Amino acid sequence: MHASAITGYKQLGPQRYREVLGFHYEDFTVGDVFEHRPGRTVTEADNVLMNTLCMNPSPLHLDAAYCEQTVWGRPLISSLVTFSIVCGMSVRSTSGRATANLGWDKIRLTRPVFAGDTLYAESRILAARLSTRRAGEGIITCETVGLTSQGEVFLSFERSFLVPTRAHAVEERARY
Repeated sequence: MHASAITGYKQLGPQRYREVLGFHYEDFTVGDVFEHRPGRTVTEADNVLMNTLCMNPSPLHLDAAYCEQTVWGRPLISSLVTFSIVCGMSVRSTSGRATANLGWDKIRLTRPVFAGDTLYAESRILAARLSTRRAGEGIITCETVGLTSQGEVFLSFERSFLVPTRAHAVEERARY
């Protein structure tokens, strides 16, 4: 990593810094692992809001009386909620400079999540290659895992995104 990428700030002048999101293509090294912080404790409100927004009426996520009769004994947090939180956690340190998200692969849900669970995430860089279609940009592929506060993996997926090379980076706007 370049010193500016490690610190996460660009010096604008004496005692003035601007936070920098994400990295340029050259800053990524296959095998790098990013631990995403802070964590996020999931609430019933998160679950109800997301299920309502996504029109997911499954009683497995919304009906406590129904869920008392299931193997879980209580409502599960929808994977739409957990996926969104974990993917969102990863953006700041992986694809903050991305020009495009290219897709998700190999999404796996390996453990239920319940209201009150605190979620963390980490991403490992799997591949980096220059784009053959877009000069000055590269494709980064990473694997992101969602972890409970006890360190149990509950979600994993691969994601690819397009980022500019240093030479072709768009000049950052003053507000960023």
